[in-house]
Amino acid sequence: MAKEFLFRGKSVDELKNLDTREFAKFLTSRQRRTVLRQFDNLEKFINKCEKCSKNKKPIKTHLREIIIFPKMVGLTIQVYNGKQFFPIKIITEMIGHRLGEFSTTRSKVQHGAPGIGATRSSASMSVK
Repeated sequence: MAKEFLFRGKSVDELKNLDTREFAKFLTSRQRRTVLRQFDNLEKFINKCEKCSKNKKPIKTHLREIIIFPKMVGLTIQVYNGKQFFPIKIITEMIGHRLGEFSTTRSKVQHGAPGIGATRSSASMSVK
């Protein structure tokens, strides 16, 4: 049997029933400050998520600083990483984190083989 996820001693179902300001009491101080200061933006985004999930439309956003709420669990949100929209499936362990933490902006650099003239020893070689 799978272990039930608890966030600060509350189950996800209990957290979904809470108001946004009530849920903010369970967050850390920095996250709580963000939620209380950007309350209107968060409410608009949560309403947009609920509306789009009913219509089965993809949720695309540039708002990487949005705190993940329990009402978002189960949704797939496409977050912009500076180049493209990166799909993120919201799970219970992500509650309280920011959307931008799961959409990396920097990719790993993959270097190819050096060409002629790339190093000092190959600079004097003749080109065929």
